[in-house]
Amino acid sequence: MTAMPIDWMYPPSQGWTYEQVRELDLPVDWELVDGAVVVRGMTKWWHDQVRDELYSALRGAKVTPHVANVERCVLLDEYNTAKPDVVVIDKTGLDFFELECIPPESVVLAVEVVSPGSQVADRFRKPGQYADKGIPYYWRVERGLDDLPIVHEFHRDEEKGVYLPVAQHEGVLRTSVPYPVEIDLAAVVEL
Repeated sequence: MTAMPIDWMYPPSQGWTYEQVRELDLPVDWELVDGAVVVRGMTKWWHDQVRDELYSALRGAKVTPHVANVERCVLLDEYNTAKPDVVVIDKTGLDFFELECIPPESVVLAVEVVSPGSQVADRFRKPGQYADKGIPYYWRVERGLDDLPIVHEFHRDEEKGVYLPVAQHEGVLRTSVPYPVEIDLAAVVEL
């Protein structure tokens, strides 16, 4: 008798852990949500263009010990991983030659570009998880009526442990955290 293949769509009763799922040969890009494998959907060109240009701007403005990356796994806990569209990391003490997932305490900014298939996750679930893990800054990027990005900037309130809105950036994004950066939002999309 041969062993039955593992069906990743049906988690064990306690849920999948990151260590279990990383050993599976999954045919999809995934995140782990409360022990369930969640397939990451396809994105539109607009989404990817905005993500890549924000990454490029953050990377170009970075201040040591920070680095920027795209879709890097963040290990929120053994049953939850996330892949923010863009992430800024404090690389102090991290081994980039061996590291697969970034610990949340090293993340200083998580950026999510909202897609039709990620609205609930990007507006509610992920910011809640990021704030719960102490990630200090969160940007949610929405597509405006003029097709230009609108960046909603949030800072984590240490007392309440939740994100509070700081600014809504249209036209130009100027902020000093996690380090000074200025981004012409009209230039990040090709209309």
